[in-house]
Amino acid sequence: MTMLEVKGIIPAMVTPLDQREDINEKALREMVNRYIEAGVHGLFCLGTNGEFFNLSFEEKLEVAQIVVDETRGRVPVYAGAGCAGTGETRRLAQRLEQAGVDALSVITPYFLTYTQPELQYHFEAVAGDTSLPIVLYTIPARTGNTLSVQTVAKLAELPNVVGIKDSSGSFDNILQLIDRTPESFSVLAGTDSLILSTLMAGGTGAIAATANIFPSAVTAIYEHWRAGEYEQAEQAQRVLRDLRASFSLGTLPSVLKAVLDEIGLSAGPARRPVAPLTPQALEEVRRMVTGYVERGLL
Repeated sequence: MTMLEVKGIIPAMVTPLDQREDINEKALREMVNRYIEAGVHGLFCLGTNGEFFNLSFEEKLEVAQIVVDETRGRVPVYAGAGCAGTGETRRLAQRLEQAGVDALSVITPYFLTYTQPELQYHFEAVAGDTSLPIVLYTIPARTGNTLSVQTVAKLAELPNVVGIKDSSGSFDNILQLIDRTPESFSVLAGTDSLILSTLMAGGTGAIAATANIFPSAVTAIYEHWRAGEYEQAEQAQRVLRDLRASFSLGTLPSVLKAVLDEIGLSAGPARRPVAPLTPQALEEVRRMVTGYVERGLL
C-alpha cells in the first residue's frame, strides 16, 4: 500500500450547525464542494475549528461520513480522531477508518499534563490500531501538552506516522521538526501566518483555518511557492493578516463562523458555551469583510 503524501493546502473545516446546534448537512456538503473547486489539496474535518471537543462520538462519525461521501475521492479526507484518552481515540480511529477517510489527524491528549513517554505510548497505541496514515497534531496552547521534537522524531519511525501539524506558533519549532525528521515526513504549518515561511524552510504545506474563507488565496500561497513565484506567494500570504487579527474578537470558532455567514455560507452558530459575537465585534467583522470585498478578495 502506497502511503499518502501529505502536502499542499488543507482547510481546517468548521462544522456548520443549524440554529438548534445540530449538524447542517446541506451546508457541510456545500463547503466541501466550494473548497475542492478552489483547488485545495485535501480536506480536514473534526479539528479544533471543527469543534471536535464539543461533538459526540456519533456526531464525529456523521461529519466524517458526509465529508467522505461528498468528496467522492476528489481529494484526500483527513479526520480528527484525537480524544482525551487512548481508548476512545483508538475506537474513534477504527470507526473513522471504516467510514472511508484517507488519513487521521491525532491531537495530543488534553486536560492532564502528560510526560513525553506517556504521549509516545498514546500515539504508538493508536498507530498500531489502524492502517491509515496518521498526522500528529500539537497545539499546546489549547491542550496543555506539547510533543517535543525528540518524541516526534521517534514517532516518525512508525510506518504510518507520516507528518505533523504544528500549531505551536513557534517557527523555531517548525525548523527543528524539519531538521530532525526524515525527508518523507511532512511538516505542516498549523499557524496560518507561517504558511509561506514553513514552505520556504522545507515544510510541505498547511492545515489552515483561513482556507475556510479564502481557499483560493491560501492555495495560491502554495502554488506560487511551488512555481518559484515567491513575491506572488508573499502577496497571497498577506491577504490573511486582517482575518487572522480578527480571530481575537470572539471565542474560537465564532469569528470564523460569523465571517462565513457574512459571505453567504451557512456556518451557523458555534456550539455553546461559545457565545455569538457581541454587536461591536460583529460590526468589526462586517467592516473587515467589506474591505476584502472592495479589494476584490471576496
